[in-house]
Amino acid sequence: MDPWYLGACEIAALLRDRKVSAAEMLETYLGRVEGYNPAINAIVLTDTDGARAAARKADADLAAGRVIGPLHGVPITVKESFDLAGRPSTFGRAERNTHAAARDALVVERLKTAGAVVFGKTNVPRDLADWQSFNSIYGDTVNPWDAARTPGGSSGGAAAALAAGLTGLEYGSDIGGSIRIPAHCCGVYGHKPTFGIVPLRGHAYTPDDAESDILVAGPLARTAGDLALALDLTAGSEPGSGWRLELPPETRPAPRGWRIAVIADDPLYPVDRDTRNVLRDVARFLGDEGAEIVESPPLPLPSEEMWELYLTLLRGATSGRMTDDEARKTARDAASADPDDRTYGPVMLRGLSQSHHSWLKANDRRAWLRNRWRDFFSSIDLLITPIMASAAFPHIRGVPKADQRLDVDGTTRPIADTYFWLGLASTTGLPATMAPAGEDRNGLPIGVQIVGPEFGDRRCLALAAALERGFRAFRPPPGFP
Repeated sequence: MDPWYLGACEIAALLRDRKVSAAEMLETYLGRVEGYNPAINAIVLTDTDGARAAARKADADLAAGRVIGPLHGVPITVKESFDLAGRPSTFGRAERNTHAAARDALVVERLKTAGAVVFGKTNVPRDLADWQSFNSIYGDTVNPWDAARTPGGSSGGAAAALAAGLTGLEYGSDIGGSIRIPAHCCGVYGHKPTFGIVPLRGHAYTPDDAESDILVAGPLARTAGDLALALDLTAGSEPGSGWRLELPPETRPAPRGWRIAVIADDPLYPVDRDTRNVLRDVARFLGDEGAEIVESPPLPLPSEEMWELYLTLLRGATSGRMTDDEARKTARDAASADPDDRTYGPVMLRGLSQSHHSWLKANDRRAWLRNRWRDFFSSIDLLITPIMASAAFPHIRGVPKADQRLDVDGTTRPIADTYFWLGLASTTGLPATMAPAGEDRNGLPIGVQIVGPEFGDRRCLALAAALERGFRAFRPPPGFP
C-alpha cells in the first residue's frame, strides 16, 4: 500500500528504520493536502512552519538515537474543536474566528509527547451538532467516496482526511455519534471510549467550562491497531487528579470461543437490506472463526424506551448551548406540543427544556440501565449492531433535524431513528468501536458498531482487529491514488 495510506504504527516503523524521514513524510502529506484537499475540504487549518520544525527535530532525534515515543515523527491532524496553542478553535461559529487557544488540548499534548507531528485541524459542523460537516467559516466537507454525500459529523473532516490519505491519524469527539458516524460514512476506524477515561481539557468554548455529560474524545484511524495505540496514549487521569486508570487487558485471542450478540435490524428503527446483509456477513464470518453468535438478543430496555431515554439525556446535555432567549422559546414550544407525542420533534423539545427534577429521574433510569447492561455483558462478550440505516446519505441543507429523512429500501424514515443505534452505547457511556465491514449497492462503505461492557475498550478493539485481519480492512476510495 502507498505510504500515505499506511497506518500510523506502520509509518512510525518506517521512520524508526530510517526508510523515510519525518520531513519527507510530512511533505508527502502536505503535497496530498495541496492536491486533493480542495476537492473534499477536510483539512481546514494547517501549521506548516510549526510542523516542519517539529519534523526536523524528529529527524535529528532519530539521527542521535533518540526515539521520543511510539508516534515519533508521524504527521497527524486533529478535529477543529481541539485546542492548538495560538490557533482558533471555532466550533464552526463565525464569532469565534479570531479565537486563539492559550495552550494545546491535553490529548494533543499527549500525542505530541508520543512524538506526533500535528500539522493541521479538520472540519466540523457548527457547535459539533450535525451528522454533516459544514459551517460558515470553512465551508462544506464532502465524502471522498461520493462528493454528493456527507462524510458524517461532527468529526467529518477527520474521517474524510483519513480516507483520502491526507493524514496519518486523527482525534475526534463523540456525544451523538460524532466519531462513529463519520467512520461509518468514510470507511475508516473509530473508537468511542468508555465515558470519562479520556480527559477533555482543551475541548470547550472556554477553559473553565464544565465537561459535558455523555461527551467523549477518541481516535479515528485507518487501522484498528492505531486506535488501540492512540487510546493508550491519551486515556488516563489528568495530572493531579488523584485517580489512575487501569483498563482491563484482553488476553483471549478473538474471536474463537467468544460469545457475540448481533442485532442486524430493529422493527421500530429499521436499516436497509445492504446494511442487514453486511451485519449478517460479519456474524457468519465470526461464527466460522469459532465465536458463538447470539442473534437478536433481548435488550435491557424496549427499543423505543432506549431511544427516548438517550434523547432525553443527550438534549439535557446539549441544552447549555442555547441562549436564554432560545431556551425560553424552546420551553414554550415544548409546552404547546402534545405530551403523548413520542416523535423526535416533541421529544427533543422536552429534553432541551426539561426541569432538573425530570433530568434526575432520567439519570436514575440511566443508572438502572447501566446495571442491566452489566447483567447483559456478564454472559455476552460483545454486541455488534448497525450505526445508522444506510451508508452515507446525500447532503441535506436547510431542513430541521425533525424533518430530515433517509431512504431505507424505498421508504423514507426519520433520520432521528439513528439515535437508537447510537444510544445503545452512549446512554450509559459504554465503549464502541466502528470497523469497516462492507459496501452498499453503490459501492459506499458500511461499518459495524462493536459495543462492549463498561471499560471493555480493549475487547472492542481486539475484535475490530480480528475483523481487519480476516474479514475486511480499510480500502481507499477511488479517485485518491
